[in-house]
Amino acid sequence: MTAHTSKDPLHGVTLEMQVNALVARYGWNELSKIIKINCFKNDPSVKSSLKFLRRTPWARAEVEALYLDSLSDDATEEPDVLDVNPWANSRITKS
Repeated sequence: MTAHTSKDPLHGVTLEMQVNALVARYGWNELSKIIKINCFKNDPSVKSSLKFLRRTPWARAEVEALYLDSLSDDATEEPDVLDVNPWANSRITKS
């Protein structure tokens, strides 16, 4: 039996995971400037943000869109990392 694979990039990603990733990337101050909602501005916490976002569809959509944009930004940065030769610092010398 084959496993079901979803093409939805948010499949398996909880709202809490999205908020934590955005806070780690931008911080509360920058996040409140990008998405102008009070739960990011006044005494921000993951718990209060989740409570608000679960009740407010438009705000949740904003967070999901920013999270997806941050994923696409990470994907464009990866090719630079791949240019590094992993064998450059190897202890094995060629003869």
